[in-house]
Amino acid sequence: MTTGIDVAVAAIPLLLAGILLVGFLWPATRAMPIAWVAAMGIGYAAWNMPVNWLLAASAGGFMTAIEILWIVFGALVLLYTLMEAGAFDRINQGFATVSDDRRVQIVLIAFFMATFIEGAAGFGTPAAVVAPLLLGLGFPALAAVVAGIIGHIIAVTYGAVGTPIVVGIQNPMESVEFTRTAIQDGGMTVQEFSVNVAAWAATYHALVGFVMPLFAVGMVVYFFGDPEDRSLKPAWEVAPLCIASGIAFAVPYWISAWFLTAEFPSLIGSMVGGTIILTVLRAGYLLPDDEWEFPEREKWADHWVGTIEPGQSNGSNGGSPEAQAADLSGDEDMSLFKAWSPYVLLVILLVVTRAVGPISDFINRDIFIVSWGNILGTDLTGAVAWMNVPGFWLLVSAVLAIPIFSMSGQEIGDAWKEAGRKIVSPFIALVFVIAMVQVMLQSGAHPGNTPGGVSMIVLLAQTTADILGVAYPAFASLIGALGAAMAGSNTVSNITFGAFQFEAATQLGLPRTIIVGAQAVGGAIGNLVAIHNLVAALATVGLLGQEGRVMRLNLIPLLYYATGVGLLCLLFSYVLFPGVF
Repeated sequence: MTTGIDVAVAAIPLLLAGILLVGFLWPATRAMPIAWVAAMGIGYAAWNMPVNWLLAASAGGFMTAIEILWIVFGALVLLYTLMEAGAFDRINQGFATVSDDRRVQIVLIAFFMATFIEGAAGFGTPAAVVAPLLLGLGFPALAAVVAGIIGHIIAVTYGAVGTPIVVGIQNPMESVEFTRTAIQDGGMTVQEFSVNVAAWAATYHALVGFVMPLFAVGMVVYFFGDPEDRSLKPAWEVAPLCIASGIAFAVPYWISAWFLTAEFPSLIGSMVGGTIILTVLRAGYLLPDDEWEFPEREKWADHWVGTIEPGQSNGSNGGSPEAQAADLSGDEDMSLFKAWSPYVLLVILLVVTRAVGPISDFINRDIFIVSWGNILGTDLTGAVAWMNVPGFWLLVSAVLAIPIFSMSGQEIGDAWKEAGRKIVSPFIALVFVIAMVQVMLQSGAHPGNTPGGVSMIVLLAQTTADILGVAYPAFASLIGALGAAMAGSNTVSNITFGAFQFEAATQLGLPRTIIVGAQAVGGAIGNLVAIHNLVAALATVGLLGQEGRVMRLNLIPLLYYATGVGLLCLLFSYVLFPGVF
């Protein structure tokens, strides 16, 4: 029999993490080890977890973290390889020279470029890369950050080649007995369940997020236009371009999620949609009649700009968009196809290794899987399929890029070193946050557990379901957003709250794929106000200290997105698809 005290005790690790991360603005590298220690203490004292179970759950979390970091490292190596080769600047130059209109640049760079980078690398990379590009083109630093963060949100659920779904949903559901058994009893494998979750998440995103290009443009023109004449009129002037861009992205994105795998939606949506819109713009269609520009420099508020002057990022020559774009061109003789080719190769490799049966079977052989069964004498297991996960193929693509771009040893070394430096903080944070969640998830798996014979996560989910009742679907995405806002990661939010949402849906008799799909979307929109992402983006434009201001501005698209997804989740759960698993 559980009590209110049991619920309060179960919530301590999550509350402690939230207080330290959001209240005290501690970095995750400091906050998450403390939250893990709290989970270990509660597991031992209140849930009667033996020491070997506590250590085994933590070890399983460590192996999951290694798998995530293997993907992130590969994604960063490939990204920095293209940067060192000048290919990334060539790609950006292809976008930047289409139009001098700032609204068009937002659509092409802050939406299409940012969603592509999110699909390829994830983990806060898009805004940190796109914001300085926009700054270099003459955007106020604060506007560059706001546009970059808003622009990539629709892609976050499938970031780093599907990591939030594959690692954030599939792996934890497989590792926990109550979710694995319930899914199998429903006639699905856990992999099939995660694919369905990815598809429903894409449905929410497509129906709500296709207006995000217009949202990004509207936020910039209203808050960073002429302070004496604030208006959304300039945004409405490019509404056809924005809506067309959103649809051009959303359609291939949605098709990919339903009929391919969770690894490709953001990559395919950005590549196909971006190609369509670039072609249309170059043909002279959808371009605005008049070019919109920021007000004169003397009218800018002091908080718009930090230590790096717009147009002079990284020592550029500054000045006009044309001049800055010339600086960003890298190798001027490099074709756009050549610049994009490593990512084209990546998509081909991932499709072949997943769609061609003999190849898929080969790379999933035991020899290519590092596994640990019956960890420390428990029933818990852990595994890292190092060749099957996208990290391996990202590194293969990075190696293949070396002869494509005739890179020097210095350039190769610099790319790998930079990726290595960037992985240190995520390594510490991920290891402890996933270990904490695994302790909370597995606290109900060992013999003789208390209270109530359920884990901390299940107890919290049951209590939340009892409190919210039939209104639960309206809040499912906000729960996911809370997790991402605390941890700065859609993947971590899914690991933390995926089983929570599954159990709550089970308790209330709601469609579990639809509810967990809303969780996956919530984990994306929480990145709008995740302090870690804001700090990373603001640091690249010399504007640290404005996190609160960006957070307040980004609450506008967050509330829109959460409201839209909440209403759709209610509609799907009770009216349109109540019989879905």
